[in-house]
Amino acid sequence: MGSHDEAANANTSEPVAQRTGAPTPAGESLTALDLALLHRPSFTIRKKIALSFLLCFFVIGAVTLASIVALSRIEQKLHFLEVADSYTNQIQQARRFEKNHFLYGTGLDTAREYAREAQTTLGGASVEFARIVGQAPTDEMRRHLERYEQLLSRLAADPGGGPATQRGALETEIREHGAQMVAAALRVAEAERQSVQSMLRLSRQMPMGALLVLLLLILYITNFLARQLLAPLGRMVNAAERVAKGDFTPLRPARRYRDEFTGLALAINHMMQELNRRQDALVEAQKLRAVGTLTAGIAHELNNPINNISLTAEAMLEDAETLTSEQRLELCHDLLTQAERAQGIVKNLLDFSRQRDVHVEPLDLGALLRSTEKLAGNQIKLAGARLELDVPDDVPAVRGDGQQLAQVFVNLYLNALDAAASGGLIRVSVRRPAREPGFVQVDVSDNGKGIAPDVLPFIFDPFFTSGKAKGTGLGLSVSHGIVAKHGGDIHVTSSPGTGTTFSVRLPVVGSSEMCEPAVPVPPAVPTE
Repeated sequence: MGSHDEAANANTSEPVAQRTGAPTPAGESLTALDLALLHRPSFTIRKKIALSFLLCFFVIGAVTLASIVALSRIEQKLHFLEVADSYTNQIQQARRFEKNHFLYGTGLDTAREYAREAQTTLGGASVEFARIVGQAPTDEMRRHLERYEQLLSRLAADPGGGPATQRGALETEIREHGAQMVAAALRVAEAERQSVQSMLRLSRQMPMGALLVLLLLILYITNFLARQLLAPLGRMVNAAERVAKGDFTPLRPARRYRDEFTGLALAINHMMQELNRRQDALVEAQKLRAVGTLTAGIAHELNNPINNISLTAEAMLEDAETLTSEQRLELCHDLLTQAERAQGIVKNLLDFSRQRDVHVEPLDLGALLRSTEKLAGNQIKLAGARLELDVPDDVPAVRGDGQQLAQVFVNLYLNALDAAASGGLIRVSVRRPAREPGFVQVDVSDNGKGIAPDVLPFIFDPFFTSGKAKGTGLGLSVSHGIVAKHGGDIHVTSSPGTGTTFSVRLPVVGSSEMCEPAVPVPPAVPTE
């Protein structure tokens, strides 16, 4: 695989793209990482599949060729076995007529004729005989057969045979050579039969062996192709999952060769670059929107008390000589009230923007909720509403900062009180989510008119308030930030006419969730 330095030192992307033949994003120049992906020898999946099937073809062809050769050899052996049987039959016929001559004095010419036919047969198949029994035994067979025919010719030339002693020696020598010829012929025939049987057994075993080899080859090719296909697909799936999580780390070369997946990797890297660029643009747009909303909210909220202070001060200046002491005190009290209102707005803004540390400790959630109920008790009584608290006895302790969590629940109680109005009901219940055993959930519900669907997505934005809200619009934003710092989350469900429920989810003691912001761990470099 080409090094990244070599890829980075390339002057242009066109020569490499043309040389590799891999597709590149239209209208885009290749980066150093893209060049590293392309700067590898090409070994495409199409070639791998073609080579795999070609290998199977060669194996099947080799088995077929071996079968043809084996059948050809069996055919040759069967043909030679016929020759050997014919040779054996000729020798045996010569011996039979030889015995008839000794017993009845007839058949000697026939015996000589069979002996000459046997000589012709042996001469025509001497190579095969030598291959089976060896050259020396074949020469020995030929000498016995020639001597046997000579003795028969001698016997035919001198029917009387001379003295009885010479005739007896001649008959003994004829029988001796005849027996040697028959024994040698039988050995040749038997050896060839055993060879044919061995070849037949091999022919029967060859298809089974070929099927086993082919099966192993198919399994290997299947596993090889699966690894060549599934492993890159798995990496692409992981890349897609990383993109879904917001990780746009590009794919890097992982294998020695490049193939069709290289083009897919280039496309995914290009997609990641575009998504990252567009996400940065969206983040900047969201920041500008948030700054605009924050600025507008601050200006709107501070403008009212400042205008009141200005009007009151002008009234004091204009009527300073005619105002009574009680009127002056009343106007000064109005000035202090408006100044305190502006100060409260600034304090809420500082609470929203300040990065305070979270002092984590085990907290009794039931005691915390009951204490916050007392904090909001006066406002609830004055509004003529009721608050019902349902806390099971087996609720586990949560991890968090008691002061900050109390601020969250007080904000939720007051929001529910504004929605419920006079005579309303606020229900606070605690439960354990069945699918998340490491958390406990607090639901704060009211029986008010609910929140309109078009308003619901913006309720956690800073300074966002509905037309009927009395606060500054920072309470829910501050609460959302506090809960997030504790490793939990807060969400709302509402529809007009059915009331609203805010659900706060907090980690219990012993869970693996982090209350403090986690230090980001550099992701492993993905590969292609």
